[in-house]
This record gives sequence, C-alpha cells and structure tokens, in this order.
Amino acid sequence: MPHHLISRRQMLAGTAATGALALTGSPARAEVNWKKYSGTTLEVILAKGPRGDNLQKYIKEFTELTGIKVESEQIPEQQQRQKAVIELASGKPSFDVIHLSYHVQKRQFEKAGWLADMSGYMKDPTLTAPDLVESDFSAAGLQYAKNDKGQMLSLPWSVDYFILYYNKELFQKKGVAVPKTLDEMVAAAEKLTDAKDGTFGFVGRGLRNANMTLWTNFYLNYGGEFLDGKGNILTDGPEAIAATKLYQTLLTKVAPPGVAGFNWMESMASFTQGRSAMWIDGVGWAPPLEDPAASRVVGKVGYTVVPAGPKGQYSATYGDGIGIAAASKNKEAAYLLCQWVVSKKQGARLLQAGGGVPFRNSILNDPEVQQGVKMPKEWLQSVVDSAKISKLGLPVVIPVAEFRDIVGAALTSTLSGADPATELKKAHEQYRPILERSEKA
Repeated sequence: MPHHLISRRQMLAGTAATGALALTGSPARAEVNWKKYSGTTLEVILAKGPRGDNLQKYIKEFTELTGIKVESEQIPEQQQRQKAVIELASGKPSFDVIHLSYHVQKRQFEKAGWLADMSGYMKDPTLTAPDLVESDFSAAGLQYAKNDKGQMLSLPWSVDYFILYYNKELFQKKGVAVPKTLDEMVAAAEKLTDAKDGTFGFVGRGLRNANMTLWTNFYLNYGGEFLDGKGNILTDGPEAIAATKLYQTLLTKVAPPGVAGFNWMESMASFTQGRSAMWIDGVGWAPPLEDPAASRVVGKVGYTVVPAGPKGQYSATYGDGIGIAAASKNKEAAYLLCQWVVSKKQGARLLQAGGGVPFRNSILNDPEVQQGVKMPKEWLQSVVDSAKISKLGLPVVIPVAEFRDIVGAALTSTLSGADPATELKKAHEQYRPILERSEKA
C-alpha cells in the first residue's frame, strides 16, 4: 500500500494542537519543564549530511532552552552505521542519541532492543509539547518509527523521496517533453544522448549496493513487492526482471562511460556539469544543483515525480530518525533533544534550505513555511506530490545490507552484458538462506 498523507481529520487535530501551543498557561495542559535536566551533557552520533549540519548549526538554541550541553559528531554514513552497531552491541555505547537510517537499521535495532521506548514520554505533558502528536507524522514515518507492538522507538526526522531531476535547457534544445512514464523516459533519454558531444540522456547509481535505491523505483513501478505474506523474499520474478532490463538499458545505452562505478556523488557531478539530461535520486540533493559555486545548471533544473511504470507510480522512500540508546543514563534529557530535533522550527529550517523533508505534515503543509523555501517551487511541488505516492524503498529486514550487496552486484553485472534473469536467480538463491537465518536468530 502506498503511504498517503494523513487524513483531513488528523490534520485538523494536529492544527488544533499547534494552536494550543500558543495558549501558554492553559489549565488543561501542564507545561514542559525544559530546564529539568539543566547541567546534563548528551553525546550524539550523527550521519554526515544536511540533517547533521542542521542540528549542529542551531544546537546552541537547544542549550539555551534547556541548559543541556550537547556534544555531537558527524561521521560518514557507512562508518557511522558500523560504529553504531559495534557500540550498541557492546552494551556500553559512547552516545545517548543516535541518528538512524531507517531503511538500513530499523529491523536490526528493534530485534536487538537497542532503542529506548518513547511512547510514555510522548504521553507526558511535562516532557512533550502539545503540538508533538503521533497523528502529525506521515504514515511512512510512523511505519518506520514504531515496532510491531506499536511502541515508538524513535522520532521520524526526515524523509527522502526519490524524484526525477531534469535539465530544462537540454530538453528544450532537442524538443523533448518531460516523461510521464518509464517507457517515455527511455525514449527521451535516447533522443537526448549525443556521445560525440559528451551529453547523455540519463545518469544514476551503477555502483553495487548504492544502485539498489535507484532500481527499487523501477521495481515498485513494475508491480514488485519485496516480501510475500510469509516474509519470503521476492526478487527474481517477472517484475524484477522487467525492472532490471530497464535499468540495464538506461545505464548501458544512454548513460556516461564508467557509470557502473557511480554513486550519488558521481551522478550529481555529471548532472551539475550539464552532461546528463536526467537523474533519479533523493530530494535532498537539490541545494548543490542550485548553488552557483558548485553547479553549471543553476536555474535550468526541472523537478518532478518519478515516471509511472506499467503497474503503478511510486516514489521509493527512505528516511532517517532520531532515537535514544536503551543503555543511556540520560533518557529523558535525550528525549527533550530528540523532540527539539523534529520540532516545527527545526523542520522548517531543514525544508527551507532544501536539505531534507520533515515527516511532520504540519510543517510540510504550512503556507508560511512553504513561502520560505529557498529551492524552486517545482522542487517543493515534487516533494508534496511524492509524499502522496511514497512506498518504502527497501524490505524491512535485518540483513538489508546483504540484500543491497547481493542484488546490487547482480545489477552491476548486467551493465557488463550479463543476462538480468540469470543474475537475479543467482542473487535470489544466495540471499534467501541469509534472510531465513536472520529471522530464526
């Protein structure tokens, strides 16, 4: 099921709660005692990127509000994930608060019991501001943050929808229309490719593991589901084969040379240099494209939803959250920080800078917040439209890194001419026992 935005009724409830926030001294509601843990020091481990930047840039405001000192470090994503697992498994992590990659860590962290349950804190009016209510988070955010018992193990921070970036100037030169379907996208990419001139119709992640986040957009739009009702993996059926043939066509016929080694950085470089006409990736990469110091395509970038496939139109969705280590001795102080991180003010700053999209609908749908967005209006529209067609972009399983490695390697092999069906069958047979073992553990 796609994860739609919350209902109008929930939205009005969230708006009413926000209005209640202004009614300071309301007898119906206790006030948050922000200074209760003044003098505490919290340690935070962040994944390097716009979310971490946003936290560090404004953290002094949190300290002024609460008297809580925050020591934080940003570590490149892969290393941060490895460090987190080692420390949490030891039972004595060096941090109180952790920046989570839901699409990689959700199931593993839940099963291991590494995160503190926030459900009780959220119901405590001396700890939680009236506007922080579950119904304000999008369905995808709640699906990520809650475990199967309904406990809130983190607060959803920023959602990453995949969108289509395109170069308006190249499209106009060749008289090509913006594609609405994946078939139209292939045809457009062929028209836009001029290898002699060094311009290509499409660029995207070809590097093993990283390539999965691109491929899943195609897989979902061909009708693919990652798991069946019994939890068995589904990655070698007709939907997966069709998606892989499309992936193979795009990255071998209409993409720059060397694309098999491209992650998002190399893809972005090709696009910002004006050498690739289309690029599918996360919404958070817009700021560099509109930065004159980093981009040759400023003012020429179009933003739209991922084109539809034969079986539907979905935006593969990933996300991150902020959680408390179950081993932390400062859980309530840590909760105040997590709450501040996803607050309306911080979320508005993140959205307005183009560095991320809050999971909270009251932020995303606030006209005043929208007016302050520095990115082009088309970018914001692509965000709003993608929210309506969002679908989780990876299976919620513990060995998700192995899934990305094994299926990703199969995809990369097809870029050297290997047969998609053969490679997917091998990957499926290799991965299935890994998943089965993890679920029994």
